[in-house]
Amino acid sequence: MNEVTSRDVAIVTPWYPSRELPFRGAFVQAMVDATAPGCDNTVVYHCDTWVSRMDERTTEAVEAANRTLAPLAVRPTPTVGGAKLVHLAVTTPRSQEFGPLARNHERQLRAALGGNPIGAPVVHAHVGLPGAWAALQNARPDARVFVTEHATYLDRVLAEPDARALYDEVLHRVDGFFAVGEPIRDVLTDAFPHHAEKIRQIPNPISFAEKRAVPVTELRRWLFLGGLIPRKGVDLLVEAFAQCHAKDPELTLTMVGEGELRARLTARAIELGLEDAIRFLGAVPPDAALNLMREHDLLVHPSRYETFGMTVVEAVAAGMPVLVTRCGGPEETLAGIESIAGEMIDVEDNPESITDGYWRLRDRFDRDVDLELAQKTLDGRYGYEAVAEAHYRLWFPAATHNQGEDSERAGTHE
Repeated sequence: MNEVTSRDVAIVTPWYPSRELPFRGAFVQAMVDATAPGCDNTVVYHCDTWVSRMDERTTEAVEAANRTLAPLAVRPTPTVGGAKLVHLAVTTPRSQEFGPLARNHERQLRAALGGNPIGAPVVHAHVGLPGAWAALQNARPDARVFVTEHATYLDRVLAEPDARALYDEVLHRVDGFFAVGEPIRDVLTDAFPHHAEKIRQIPNPISFAEKRAVPVTELRRWLFLGGLIPRKGVDLLVEAFAQCHAKDPELTLTMVGEGELRARLTARAIELGLEDAIRFLGAVPPDAALNLMREHDLLVHPSRYETFGMTVVEAVAAGMPVLVTRCGGPEETLAGIESIAGEMIDVEDNPESITDGYWRLRDRFDRDVDLELAQKTLDGRYGYEAVAEAHYRLWFPAATHNQGEDSERAGTHE
């Protein structure tokens, strides 16, 4: 094992919030915010996939231009936690498969670095492909490389033989590999049983610092945060809201996010006569999303599948109960506190499952839900301090060991 002599860290990620896509990569931003304050220097390389219609000839021409221009674009700007952010546009042909995409990220990151390796002794990548592959190929020879995997589309990656082979090599070469939840770990250990011992779990970090000004007293202001796509169950959510609104006309629903279903959902709200009760805000920056959580009464999260369920934990951190499906990640994140954090429902293809869950939660809200206890429990699991320390122990083992010895000596002197 290489000994890390400084606490400099580089983060390589295909996702990070931007002005155009403020939601994408919010969990990566949270990880940077949690860990950067304990590092000497943190640089985030956001390798942003820019998809366009390019044939083989134009792709070669664009990449040639990038090799010249990319180093000129490496201008770090401040981001969260005192870290620096380098935004790199990775020009990408439409429908590029995951293996070629990973090599594309590798080449274009190298071009942006002027052919030099990443200088940090610790490199942490997000998602195995393309992030970890690009990180491994551009890290300095003695660097220690770690990976966090949280892609919901992992099955599609591993279905491509070339990508699967690259992923196997990533797992072989990295110093540490972390799934954010059990669903992701299960997929990887099934696909790569020979790497099972290497695949560990470290969750996404959530901030519990800011408290809600006014506690929730009734569950009338519903909130949805996420992509307006089929996997999120948003069609069923609108139908369920209509059923509940018919019984309680004071209910409102705010839907935050963008996606292919927005036009259809908007039309359906009008058709149901609920255009004044349902608001579509589009995508908003992470800070604005957290403010919305503190202004609403209930997060309704009817997703069909989640690898972690970060939004659910963020809602509890913001002092808001949740109505959430058992869709993979939330069963793990809310384990042991399901009833005091809100209500969990099965994944079903009907709005009644959401409707019935809402009325059950509303009926027992005053006597059963204990958001303060739920917050305390989740802070211990997913708070910034807990997750940051988990990373530091692996990134800087010598420093962590020395700190432990210092603490023991201090105890002896006392």
